[in-house]
Amino acid sequence: MRVDTILQTKGVLVHTLPETATLADAVALLNTHNIGAIVITDGGGTIIGILSERDIVRRLGRGEGTALSLAIADCMTRGVITCRRDTPISEVMETMTHHRIRHMPVLADDGLVGIISIGDVVKLKIAEAEDEAAALRGYIAG
Repeated sequence: MRVDTILQTKGVLVHTLPETATLADAVALLNTHNIGAIVITDGGGTIIGILSERDIVRRLGRGEGTALSLAIADCMTRGVITCRRDTPISEVMETMTHHRIRHMPVLADDGLVGIISIGDVVKLKIAEAEDEAAALRGYIAG
């Protein structure tokens, strides 16, 4: 299985914000869409960072009373780890585990084409296991 398998099911919608938006803007977007991360892009749509729930909690944990008014640029993770549509799911799992990340933007030649989460990967692996179990039951019964 490859990343494209997940995108075919979940779709390719990616929520983005510019680095000049505030943490409050990001929190509102995360809550509105019930998502765990936002891809941060420049004016041309190039990925310059990612802001996750974990980034926000770390910043709020510093005890700054004005943290929600900070620009995303001050809180986001730079050096975003990405994958491609044809990346094997096993490689995505290994990368997410190694780097301790939960979200991975998906790139194609023309830029950002999706995002997958660890939840998407787990859901796919569970479906694979269930399909395999059903096939084995059919083989035994047949």
